[in-house]
Amino acid sequence: MYQQMIFVNLATSDLEAAKTFFTKLGYTINPQFSDDTAASVVISDTIFLMLLTEEKYAQFTKKEIVDATRSSEVLLALSAESREKVDELVGKAVAAGGSVTGETQDHGFMYGRAFDDLDGHTWEVVWMDPAAVQG
Repeated sequence: MYQQMIFVNLATSDLEAAKTFFTKLGYTINPQFSDDTAASVVISDTIFLMLLTEEKYAQFTKKEIVDATRSSEVLLALSAESREKVDELVGKAVAAGGSVTGETQDHGFMYGRAFDDLDGHTWEVVWMDPAAVQG
C-alpha cells in the first residue's frame, strides 16, 4: 500500500545552527538532498523537514517570508508513543536551544507540550491513549 509522505519546508536564518538543533533531537540529515542552502532532515520514513536558507526559500514563493519569532504561520504537530516521549523530545529541544511554548495539555487520554525551534517555528508533541482513539 502506498504511504503518502510529507515534506515540510521551513525557512531558517542559520542553516548550520538549525541542522545542529534537529540532530540534537535525534533526527538525521540526508546528505543526498542537502547542500549549503538546504538540509533534508529525516524525521521518520514518511516525514521530512526541508530546512532552507531564507534566500533559497524565497525562490519558491513570491510572498513575504514570515518571521516566526513574531508571527505564527503554521503549527507543526508530531505524535509521540508515550507521555514520557513527549517530555523527552521537548527536553531535548530545550537543551538544544529551543524554548517551551504554551501550556502543557493533559486531558488524561491525551497529553501534549510544545516548543519553538531556533527560528521560532512551533512544534507540538502529542501522545494519545490508543484505547481512547479506538473508541
